[in-house]
Amino acid sequence: MSGPVIPDKFFFKIGEVSAILGVKPYVVRFWETEFDLAPAKNSSKHRVYRRQEVETLLEIRQLLYVERFTIEGAQKKLKERMKEKRRQLDLNLPDNRYKAVLRRVKKDLARLREILEK
Repeated sequence: MSGPVIPDKFFFKIGEVSAILGVKPYVVRFWETEFDLAPAKNSSKHRVYRRQEVETLLEIRQLLYVERFTIEGAQKKLKERMKEKRRQLDLNLPDNRYKAVLRRVKKDLARLREILEK
């Protein structure tokens, strides 16, 4: 199944997200409240969405509009999918040395992201 294409960029304004999803901006804002999404705000206090948030919103759209879940059902299903994704990302590395290196890389990447978002 090929869905909407997300442009190759880091941040998206609400109008862009709404166009990608095929819904009005107020629907995106409503989903933010119902699914505990908190997009960042830029210096002008406008919402800016990261690619991961757009992907989550596409998943919400799929659950609500295609799979016909209720809001409550979609919330539960989304939580289940997030847990499954976390399990898939859980690396069962035999040596703690590698885990420490990966934790350090993760911290460094988080710091770099903070610098870039300023």
